Amino acid sequence: MDETSEAHAPPARTGGVVATLALAGTVAAIMQTLVTPLLGELPRILDTSASNASWVVTATLLSAAVFTPVSGRLGDLIGKRRMLLLCCLPLLAGSVVCAVTSSVGPMVAGRGLQGVGMGVVPLGISLLRDVLPARRLSSGIALVSASMGIGAGLGLPISAAVADYVSWRALFWGAAALAAMIGVMIWFLVPDTPAGAAGQRFDAVGAVGLGGGLVCLLLAVSKGADWGWGSGTTLGLFAAAVLLLLAWGRWELRTREPLVDLRTTAQPRVLLTNAASVLIGFGMYAQALIIPQLLQLPEETGYGLGQSMLAMGLWMAPSGLMMMAVSPLGGMLTNARGPRFTLVSGALVVACGYGLSMALLGSTWGLLVVTMVINSGVGLAYGAMPALIMSAVPQSETAAANSFNTLMRSLGTSFSAAVTGVVLAQLTTTMGGHTLPAESGFRVGLLIGCGVAVAAAGVALTIPAPSRGAADAADASEGGSPETAGAPTRA
Repeated sequence: MDETSEAHAPPARTGGVVATLALAGTVAAIMQTLVTPLLGELPRILDTSASNASWVVTATLLSAAVFTPVSGRLGDLIGKRRMLLLCCLPLLAGSVVCAVTSSVGPMVAGRGLQGVGMGVVPLGISLLRDVLPARRLSSGIALVSASMGIGAGLGLPISAAVADYVSWRALFWGAAALAAMIGVMIWFLVPDTPAGAAGQRFDAVGAVGLGGGLVCLLLAVSKGADWGWGSGTTLGLFAAAVLLLLAWGRWELRTREPLVDLRTTAQPRVLLTNAASVLIGFGMYAQALIIPQLLQLPEETGYGLGQSMLAMGLWMAPSGLMMMAVSPLGGMLTNARGPRFTLVSGALVVACGYGLSMALLGSTWGLLVVTMVINSGVGLAYGAMPALIMSAVPQSETAAANSFNTLMRSLGTSFSAAVTGVVLAQLTTTMGGHTLPAESGFRVGLLIGCGVAVAAAGVALTIPAPSRGAADAADASEGGSPETAGAPTRA
């Protein structure tokens, strides 16, 4: 570590900082999967229709997409630690609202509040750039990035067990306790750092424009199967999304202090990393939709494995732990070969996992292997993407750029859900008077995931090395970029 980097590292125990931020990301992911065991029971619990109950999931998706870029930009303006603490408040408040309500309106509002707090992961990754020495930055980024997968993997069996053996309300009271604990840990363990864009103004018009466009787009994608892909509502939302996002882009290019600097985003290194992020998000989520269904379908189908919700969660849990296990390897790989090499490697590992699924669909142990391989690749890729982004953007845009990258991953998961849903709805079989997804539908969905992962590797291969100017700027601001941390750049 050089003298410049040493000067920028605050006098704090960096191990506690990384652990706190990784735990914050894990808790945020648990919030997202919290209601999965309740999906079949929500209409009864909330005394509403299944269509209305589905908004309990959709509300979190929409609010997270809208507020993650806003949280990132505010982190650059007022300080990342302050914004992390502020994100804990809606996580806590939303959990309490959900715990005490018995009707659909407050439940949807509470879930929306939980989504507002999902910016903790990109904010945490960005803060690492300010507090970690260069030699530890890659491994820290990899662990905090992997925390979302870790939380998703652990959250499902924990939520299923609590819902089955205690009470669904206990899920939300537990979530509230976790949010409060994270807030306390951030307060005591995470140091304050200077705001990279202090003194600049917040682009409220840009925030409203991006939020409106994203709401229209994600509503159309997530609800299109229910409303009909050719319905006036779905097509109207797609059209509104295009118009709003075009108008937003025009505004961002003309305003002096934009919410998202599109000129920086258009740089090949950032643009191609974000494109790969969409594809990796797609590849990550396809198996998360398909494998649980295969595990739970009745054995009488000939391809289902007849597992309960809790058993299914336990079979899926090791895949989340694999993301944590490979994160140090990803950091070392980035230090040795550069983040582009790590991203390409991760995408190819994901593709290999999907390829293995063609031979291993018939057993729980086979699906366990498939999910562990796929999530190992996701762990490598998720750790590399923030490193690529931060090596190409100035210090004043770190949180905003990482938040936008997180948004790209979320868009990938949304498109994955839509495409996978269409495939499984089109390829069906009938058993006992019930229509179920056919084995061919699952295989096609997994093959699509494989193809998308290969495409992500192809896009990643085209990511250029950082420009000399960007590298110099990073070196001047922090004594080394994520690209060069610990080793010469080779990719």
